[in-house]
Amino acid sequence: MRTQTIHAAIAEAELFLTLAVAGQLCGVPVLVVRDVLGPQSITRIPLAPSEIAGAMNLRGRIVTAVDLRRRLGLPARARDAQPMSIVVELGGELYSMLADTVGEVVPLRAADCAPNPPTLDPLWREISRGVHRRDGQLLVMLDVDRVLAIGGER
Repeated sequence: MRTQTIHAAIAEAELFLTLAVAGQLCGVPVLVVRDVLGPQSITRIPLAPSEIAGAMNLRGRIVTAVDLRRRLGLPARARDAQPMSIVVELGGELYSMLADTVGEVVPLRAADCAPNPPTLDPLWREISRGVHRRDGQLLVMLDVDRVLAIGGER
């Protein structure tokens, strides 16, 4: 009986990939994730907005790398720290969201998602779909479309 209950709970939930940016736990829907990669060689793009770390080559395709720390107005990561890449596809283009760490895939129910707290930084509120409380931490649910809307592009 317990196994059926667990399977029913998972069936009601959407799967999210967890990641951390400057110690803040975040989540993105697994269905938008194409790849998760370790440190990659990134080529800087002249005159690109500061949030754009550069471009990388993924199996022959050019991928625009967006630094989540810069996008969210956070301090730069340590020089020796190598970011992880969460590759997503949006509008036929590939983007890599650079995070400090990538965690696990977790099922989360929409009914358990709370609205953004009023104390959440306005920049974070703009890119968040809401929050979950998980293991004593606040898990910010990222809206990938909004995260990638650099300078109002989208």
